[in-house]
Amino acid sequence: MSLNKIYHNTESEFQQIGVIDTYFGKTLVTDGKTQSTQFDEFAYHESLVHPALLNFAHYNKRGAKTVFIGGGGELATAREILRHTSVERVVMVDLDEKVVDVSVEYLPEWGGMVVKNDPRLELIIGDAYAYMLNCKETFDCVIMDISDPIEAGPGIMLYTKELYKHVTTILSPNGVFVTQAGTADSVPHEHANAGARNTTCFGPIHNTLNEAFSCVSSYTQNIPSFGGDWGFVMAFNPIDKEKSVEVVDEWRSISPVILDTLIEQYITGGETSLKMYDGITHTRMFHLTKALRKNLAKDHRIMTKDDPIFMY
Repeated sequence: MSLNKIYHNTESEFQQIGVIDTYFGKTLVTDGKTQSTQFDEFAYHESLVHPALLNFAHYNKRGAKTVFIGGGGELATAREILRHTSVERVVMVDLDEKVVDVSVEYLPEWGGMVVKNDPRLELIIGDAYAYMLNCKETFDCVIMDISDPIEAGPGIMLYTKELYKHVTTILSPNGVFVTQAGTADSVPHEHANAGARNTTCFGPIHNTLNEAFSCVSSYTQNIPSFGGDWGFVMAFNPIDKEKSVEVVDEWRSISPVILDTLIEQYITGGETSLKMYDGITHTRMFHLTKALRKNLAKDHRIMTKDDPIFMY
């Protein structure tokens, strides 16, 4: 990625933070890794948020009222959540206050002070893992917008079976969990682990969530600045667990017309307020390629506290 200009460069207690100008416009970089860019951040944030919140609305016949965000320092995840007219309370817990401050000052298009000052948002600077373990309230949706599981990173515990099992206790009935899940490519993990390239965690995250939830659905979205398709995994425990497979299949293949109707019903401004996500796009996102499906079927790794898996 070519560097045209440096807008800001600083270091927090946790990481190096930069805002630079690249082919993709203004770009937020932490520890040398692209986090989001001006010209395609919407693809990531719309993909992370709207399938989960609309899934909740579809099966509960009401919009989500309470949402928890783990991470999300750029404020764009909160921006997308706050588009939902039903949302009354958003709790966002991010470890690094400097990321929030830098985003507000240099990346106002991501949400900025408009989002930060929204009375529905409670911003907490702290450890999302510790907060969730001690949480006494429940949420309709829990959204993890966190760093990839890297060995030196602070977020590895947020990808473990132990954490996912705990999440089920802070979700409301039929509540929905979603996490970003790293790159979703077609390189078998055995080949990646041999040193040819960084290993992927898309499969292990899917498998690990299957240890805690009866309904797990993986999907992808192309994020050009990330180098290709990016993975997301959504999970929930329906009240009627006997219908788990049926529910997953229905959401994967939901009619574009029905999905577009949900967007119009629950999102401020409806379809015109979104740059990427709609019914047709949903169909593409939730129907994985044959090669990726084969890789997921062969990958049986689980991520635990004592046996983590790292993306790098």
